[in-house]
Parts: sequence; structure tokens; C-alpha cells
Amino acid sequence: MLKRLAPLLACAVMLATFLNGREEPAATPAWTNSAAARFWTADRMADAIPASSGTAAHFEGIPTVGVLFSVDDDMHAHYCTASVVHSPNRDLILTAAHCAPGTNTAFVPQYTSGAKLQPFGAWAVAQVYSDSRWTYSGSGSDYDVAFARVQADANGDRIEDLTGANLLTPTPSYRNKVTVVGYADEDADADPSGEAIACTTTTSQLADHDQLRIDCGGFYSGTSGSPWLLGYNPLTHTGEVIGLIGGLNGGGPDDRTSYSPRFGTAVQQLYAQATKD
Repeated sequence: MLKRLAPLLACAVMLATFLNGREEPAATPAWTNSAAARFWTADRMADAIPASSGTAAHFEGIPTVGVLFSVDDDMHAHYCTASVVHSPNRDLILTAAHCAPGTNTAFVPQYTSGAKLQPFGAWAVAQVYSDSRWTYSGSGSDYDVAFARVQADANGDRIEDLTGANLLTPTPSYRNKVTVVGYADEDADADPSGEAIACTTTTSQLADHDQLRIDCGGFYSGTSGSPWLLGYNPLTHTGEVIGLIGGLNGGGPDDRTSYSPRFGTAVQQLYAQATKD
């Protein structure tokens, strides 16, 4: 099950190709935070997350986790979940490589469905980094991780200065108690509110793969990239991110079972590439 949502968006925009394994700009030079806020209006974000009926556990969300909106080369808008990770430049977010951000990409921390003004605004994605070894299935799915750098706001503030950040941490073992936070789509089987969902559970090894799995319902399309937080602190709303929804076949077979790549040397090397400037 591909846990990325991709409904049709009817708008005329210039489109860019995202190439795995290379640093690729996610936007044109004119793509700024102000442009992102103008483009990703409440109505347009609502179009990317279609309203419907249904029920799912949800909460108000946390500042370090939000929605990654993008437009791909088939004129579709899609979204995934992304999270802020600590970096020297305080400008880095983490998501799944299969989310493949295209053009007009914006990260909206603590996304609030239908709001004209988002709590932390919209942050324009400037550069995306992923591993060239990533594939949708097979052993290449172990590399389903991507980082992206976002631009500073009009005041020169970096995103981490305002939202805080989770600490990128190697996965300690296959068995860990984690809190997973993400944004499910609003189709008939998911949460109609468009708000964040969270689950605290224990991971295990995905059989025959160097990946982790959790069993917790409600993680429908849209939750790809949701961080797996070890030692989540409810006061600071942060933790150590040791995984994310992704990996084999886009992160799991259904909403009840989700996968994650194991964070090891490859993820640390990708992080080093994303923070080298």
C-alpha cells in the first residue's frame, strides 16, 4: 500500500523531475515561503486532502510534524508527512524517498485542516536529498528515506528556531517503544478531520528484511514519512527519530501495518550530505 496521497490538482504550474540519489532543487528560484503561502491556500490544500466521512483517532498535532504538499509531473497534487530534524543550519526536514517531492513543494508544520492561516506558516522546499539505491520493493526499499532543506522565513528565522526539532538517531534495535505521528488522508476509511494521528506502540523486525514494523490502525495514505519517535517528550513535543513510515512497498500493506527502514550508516551518510553546506 502506497501511503502517499495523490489526487488531481487542476492548475497550470511548471513541473520538475525529482531524481533519486542526487541533490535536486524542488522549486524554481522564485519559489519562496511567501510564494508557497500564496500557492498553497486553504482551498488548494483542501483539494489535496479531499473531505469525506469516516472516523479515526486524532489530536491537535505537534510543531515538529506536518504535511508536505507537492505537485508532480502528471499535474497531480499529493502530500506526505514530514518532520523537522535537528541540523547545524536548523533548516532540515525528513520524509520518505517515495514521496518524491516535485515542484511547488511546501512543508506545513502542525497542519490545521481548513485554516486560512497555519500555526507556523508554509515553508518552501529548496533542495531534496535521497539515496540512488532506493527502490520501491526488494532490498532497495531499505533506502526509502529523504531529507529536504527549507528556506528561512521573511524575518530570517529558520524552521527549527520556531518549531523545535527531533534528533536523528540510529535505530537501536528491532524492538523499540515509539510514538508515531502523521497525517492520514480524508477518504471514506480514514480521519475526516485532516488532523494529526498518533500511536504509541512497540516495533518488531519485518520478516526477511532489514526493516521494522508496527501494528497500529489508522495510518492510511498520506502518512508516508511519519516519524517514529523514541523517548517522546510530551512537554517539548520532541523525541529521537529512529524510523519513519516507508520501506517495502511504500511503507506497509494496509493502514494497520506500517514499515520503516532501519536508520543506520546509509541514513547518517545521507544526513551528512544534506547538511554539508
